[in-house]
Amino acid sequence: MAEQRLVTRTQFPASAESLKPRLKKAPEFPILEKQNWLIHLHYIRKDYEACKDVIKEQLQETQGLCEYAIYVQALIFRLEGNIQESLELFQTCAVLSPQSADNLKQVARSLFLLGKHKAATEVYNEAAKLNQKDWEICHNLGVCYIYLKQLDKAQDQLHNALHLNRHDLTYIMLGKIHLLEGDLDKAIEIYKKAVEFSPENTELLTTLGLLYLQLGIYQKAFEHLGNALTYDPTNYKAILAAGSMMQTHGDFDVALTKYRVVACAVPESPPLWNNIGMCFFGKKKYVAAISCLKRANYLAPFDWKILYNLGLVHLTMQQYASAFHFLSAAINFQPKMGELYMLLAVALTNLEDTENARRAYTEAVRLDKCNPLVNLNYAVLLYNQGEERGALAQYQEMEKKVNLLKDSSSLEFDPEVPEEHPSSQGHHLFLWSQSPLWKHNQLKHQHK
Repeated sequence: MAEQRLVTRTQFPASAESLKPRLKKAPEFPILEKQNWLIHLHYIRKDYEACKDVIKEQLQETQGLCEYAIYVQALIFRLEGNIQESLELFQTCAVLSPQSADNLKQVARSLFLLGKHKAATEVYNEAAKLNQKDWEICHNLGVCYIYLKQLDKAQDQLHNALHLNRHDLTYIMLGKIHLLEGDLDKAIEIYKKAVEFSPENTELLTTLGLLYLQLGIYQKAFEHLGNALTYDPTNYKAILAAGSMMQTHGDFDVALTKYRVVACAVPESPPLWNNIGMCFFGKKKYVAAISCLKRANYLAPFDWKILYNLGLVHLTMQQYASAFHFLSAAINFQPKMGELYMLLAVALTNLEDTENARRAYTEAVRLDKCNPLVNLNYAVLLYNQGEERGALAQYQEMEKKVNLLKDSSSLEFDPEVPEEHPSSQGHHLFLWSQSPLWKHNQLKHQHK
């Protein structure tokens, strides 16, 4: 029987396929990583509840050692506003993988969002040691140094970021540093380079246009604002700035047309309602002006320019007590502006509080070294009080300022013409409107 079996087995030759080595079974994912694909899928689909369920299951199976699951859980916590919880989880990831620069970047990001800028810079510096060619680390370090008021270090880091990789956001932050330093020329140079790099970025075009507008270079301002509106006709910042330019030149109806478009996009904008109010003021519709300015004041109660304009309109309407109220509030927020004290003195004079009016004029003269109307109005008050010598001294000082204005300006000085004065300034806007000068007529201060 054994021989028969042997013969049976050797009776047929073995197939060639059986001689081939058997294919190996596909390797299984390690248990720590087997659900990562599903976690990633739910996360990018923004199905966060399902993602958290898978993460919970994965962490239970791995006893909390799955780095990717912890990382994504921290990202979800941050999106939900639980910054402290996200920080703790990112720190856990950094412990599990101490050589990962990405984990340290996320730790620093959470610290930054918690307002711990110094601690964030320390962690970013540690991350930079692990990855010296990451522009994002340099950029975020620069932003942290801005908040720490270390502007020189911030500039160095932002320049390093641009050297590694050019980004619009880095140019914007670098320009903001120069604006904080009050160097408009350098800020303009930075934004010009940014526009060359990204010519279709409406935020860059709008900001550059606003800087030119602040310097009074209206042609270039209009050019860049026009380009911004070409790429984005609904860009409310550019529309608001263009409207303010028209308002500055006295074209109130066209400016109001522009502002009507902005009101549809941002109906709760304080600069918008401030400028609308000053348009009505220019059209001598004082009740409408006060209504709009009070809405602006409701939206931004600490903006001194809105309070200034409210005081100005109330003075025009001879509502001196209300003018005193708003001008006093403006002085509390802007105590170094001489013109505010002058207008306050005008209100006090009409309220027959001569003593405090003189004090206000004295402070205005001390603070304002350029505006001749401060000295002129003070001279009028002193003359009306019978102090001719003091009035003469103020009048002579006024003449000196007028001569300086004539020498420094190619235009002939005309005290009858309203001057330009800042009426509103939004987050990144430098908006202007006309505010009248105050002159003396007979025995009263009147608005021309």
